[in-house]
Amino acid sequence: MMMKNIKILFILLIATLFSCSDDLLNKEPLSDVTEDNFFTKASDLQLYTNGFYRMLPSISIYNGDNRAGNILETTLSEEMRSARTIPTTGGGWDWGYLRDINYFLENYQKGDDAAAIAHYGGVARFFRAYFYFDKLKRFGAVPYYDYSIDPDDEESLHKPRDSRQFIVDKILEDLDIAIEDLNEEQQTYAVTKYTALALKSRVGLYEGTYEKYRGISDYETYLQASIDASEELMNNSPYGVYTSGNPNTDYLNLFNEHDVNGAEVIMAREFTRDIDVTHNVNYYTTTSSYGRPGMPKDLVNTYLNVDGTRFTDQPNYNQIFFTEEVADRDPRLSQTIRTPGYTRKGQTQELPPNLGATVTGYQIIKYVTEPQYDTNEQSITDLPIFRFGEILLNFAEAKAELGTATQADIDNSINLLRDRVAMPHLSITEVNNDPDPYMQDQYPQVNGSNNGLILEIRRERRIELYMENFFWDDIVRWEAGQFITRPLRGLYVPGPGEYDFEGDGDTDVVFYEGDAPGNQVEGIQYLRLGSDVYLSANNLIDPQPNFNNRSFDENRDYLYPIPRIELQLNPNLEQNPGWE
Repeated sequence: MMMKNIKILFILLIATLFSCSDDLLNKEPLSDVTEDNFFTKASDLQLYTNGFYRMLPSISIYNGDNRAGNILETTLSEEMRSARTIPTTGGGWDWGYLRDINYFLENYQKGDDAAAIAHYGGVARFFRAYFYFDKLKRFGAVPYYDYSIDPDDEESLHKPRDSRQFIVDKILEDLDIAIEDLNEEQQTYAVTKYTALALKSRVGLYEGTYEKYRGISDYETYLQASIDASEELMNNSPYGVYTSGNPNTDYLNLFNEHDVNGAEVIMAREFTRDIDVTHNVNYYTTTSSYGRPGMPKDLVNTYLNVDGTRFTDQPNYNQIFFTEEVADRDPRLSQTIRTPGYTRKGQTQELPPNLGATVTGYQIIKYVTEPQYDTNEQSITDLPIFRFGEILLNFAEAKAELGTATQADIDNSINLLRDRVAMPHLSITEVNNDPDPYMQDQYPQVNGSNNGLILEIRRERRIELYMENFFWDDIVRWEAGQFITRPLRGLYVPGPGEYDFEGDGDTDVVFYEGDAPGNQVEGIQYLRLGSDVYLSANNLIDPQPNFNNRSFDENRDYLYPIPRIELQLNPNLEQNPGWE
């Protein structure tokens, strides 16, 4: 009993950090909290479950795309370099949150507030599903526990892995109960029925495609679960595609407001100076000393022309200078990277890309706000965890992978996202009759009569969800690991000379060889070729000249290794394939 009371005290102390609106003066002294008198009031249940929100991602929302090269930086991720090693301990194999959740679910029904019991029980089940989904993606099959483990319970402590399908079925079971029991309302920073539906949509798509591309039977069940959850959100929720009617700013503004737009964002991570909870996205994207993140050339190439035609259908598409390259493209390109005419939020001065702040030349502007937030750890833009745009993409992809997508389905999903930026609609007939060879080269495992549609949905997903930490998971579930071994490239530089990156007739960047030019002009960027900037054989910026011979082990690298000490503690665990 003593250990359980200490456990409650610890969780309450942590949870209060996430419950600043509670009046602590009106609560019982923590020294009086016991297992017998806790879990009896709605405020107890809320306070305890507030601690679960620590599981949610933070800055990985905007920089996690570096794992699969969707964001390129001065240093490649371990995943990109095939440099992961087996840790002795840690490595994501942490079960503390699960113990807290299971303990709560064993004790939360002591009061008489039925509505609170149902809702907070749903919150706990959502987070248990979230916990196991995270473990599944990282390690594959793991032991499943829906109860608190006694330290002397050797059988449980030495339990082997449960099957992958068993774990996914338990995740969906928890989510179905949560969907039934959670409050049905809009709350941007709290779990509700809609959050659980969004997670179910994500889980079903992930597992359905993971199993399909590995030839595992009955994958259709999971794709259908994603479709069902997506349709309920699409037809019976207050969310939609945010638009003010300005296709040239709406996508950008969805991400650079200090307070997230609740019309589309189902759940977000809140950041505010009021309680000193900040991040550093402005510093990350604008400074030359913190990774210098940039969009890769292969993604820039996939943005369609504004008339819906394919940019890569034209000859020599990789040898087009920046100002011409980014002109008349899908408006999301100019709302994701700096292009001619770009101004900082709250400013009027037009700025070219700062090539000192991006290794590819394509400088990211998503989430970036006013210059006053540019110093380290000063950004306060809320970061989306679930948003309606993802649900539409999940729905379209699940339908396409099942082979049941109709034009009406695409009009009610992908084409709503295209409407926001005034892009022509996607036509199933057209794309299946003429699949994009550039996209096909990126994803050679996509085939069949529906391959054109699947490739277009992948194009749309990578563009729409850029810098929201989806791409590594997408690469894994599509079994497309070889994608990240492709050459890493940036924008086209014809050679030494003076260049206008704004199209206004003035020089913005000078590339030179040998000694630096004399009488340098303030406001112009001077970059030495072969030192500040490296070029490939076809004059594209090479952001990682020392890592052009990367590898991906198809039998190993989709999963992470289990730490050595865990294999010693539990002899019934087996290491993931290839990590032995």
